[in-house]
Amino acid sequence: MVSLGCTKNLVDSEVMLGILQKNGCIITGNVEGSDIAIVNTCSFIKNSTKESVDKILELIELKKKNKIKILIVAGCLPQKYKKKELLDGFREVDAFLGTNNIPDINNIIKKLAFNKKLFIVDSFPGFLYNDTHPRYSLTPGHLVYVKIAEGCSNRCSYCLIPGLRGDYRSRKIFSVVKEIKKLTRTNKIAELNIIAQDTTYYGTDIYGSRKLAGLLKKIVKLKASRWIRLMYTHPAHLDDELIELIKREKSICRYIDLPIQHVNNDILRRMGRKVNRYKITGLVKKLRKEIPGIAIRTSLIAGFPGETEGQFRELLEFVKEIKFDRVGVFTYSREKGTRAYGYKGQVPERVKKTRYRALMLAQQKVSLEINRSFIGREMEVLVDGVDKSRGMLLCRTRRDAPEIDGYTLVKSGSGKPGSFIKVRITDANAYDLIGRKI
Repeated sequence: MVSLGCTKNLVDSEVMLGILQKNGCIITGNVEGSDIAIVNTCSFIKNSTKESVDKILELIELKKKNKIKILIVAGCLPQKYKKKELLDGFREVDAFLGTNNIPDINNIIKKLAFNKKLFIVDSFPGFLYNDTHPRYSLTPGHLVYVKIAEGCSNRCSYCLIPGLRGDYRSRKIFSVVKEIKKLTRTNKIAELNIIAQDTTYYGTDIYGSRKLAGLLKKIVKLKASRWIRLMYTHPAHLDDELIELIKREKSICRYIDLPIQHVNNDILRRMGRKVNRYKITGLVKKLRKEIPGIAIRTSLIAGFPGETEGQFRELLEFVKEIKFDRVGVFTYSREKGTRAYGYKGQVPERVKKTRYRALMLAQQKVSLEINRSFIGREMEVLVDGVDKSRGMLLCRTRRDAPEIDGYTLVKSGSGKPGSFIKVRITDANAYDLIGRKI
């Protein structure tokens, strides 16, 4: 299995592998020499589409050399493109399946014994995994991702997700709780990451109101992990009940992933974000007041259609002023099938890249200032692994999400992955802290 894209896609990959293992397949970490290679693709933006295509072409070359027998392409790429485009463009691929066909993976492999090529993509993506689906872990044993919902109904003008994944569909509370119990029955989990396209919208479709706080209360009672991390929250849906819960419960990390995308009111309106600058600023201030020490991560889009130099400058100054702890910046990707694709005033690529670099440079200075403020402090960190080349432990504080944020590099001392240790911070750069074990 080659799993591309976000952690939400990773869970789909784990479900497919769980189904295959249950049906007698042996899972191998080596693509070369495997009977079946599956690439679970991402095509959210042009860069992720290119990564998916490059990986497919790489695996096709292995198939031509008889180093793999069957090649299956799954996920968002088949969901995005037309049948003829895929069949003509990737003649060596044996099967294409969309986001709705994940549970069919075993039957699809059986059918390949009798068919030269399969294209199984439903126009309506409606699959929602639950606690009855087996999973094969692709993450380190001490951390796990639990997807509490699928799809999205926010309809942001730049986003393809509703077309690729369908409307927002929440899992039942009892199903999420049951899955966590099952996942932690045999493994000791240090960190539980709650994910969805918009975790704060959870429950609205099936319960009639937002239920993320209620779900988290049930999860906290399980005492299944020392850390619970909340990802992918939406500024329009983050409510006081949730803020109070994060403030009160020690196991919930004081960390919020809060994508704002922009801060200019006109840009936000045309993005379909349902918030304005006043709301965003007020929410950030409230989070910092109510939850002292909270780390706030955000994501921004540079070069949205019609973005003037003045509107960009407003965003740049906001980044310098508000001082987010973490920022991910993306250049706007013009995607067919979105409303913004037809917007006037498409920004040239060179301008997008210039604005991207300006935002990243500004945030680097902010991040360095924030990280240096921790020098001399004692902190609890979770050991993720070892960097043998540098002789350092790779650790994370509660302020750092796996894969996307920085590390605390511990120069001396030992620690097993999944263990918690105390360190004193001795140095810092824009992305990482450096410390020694106490």
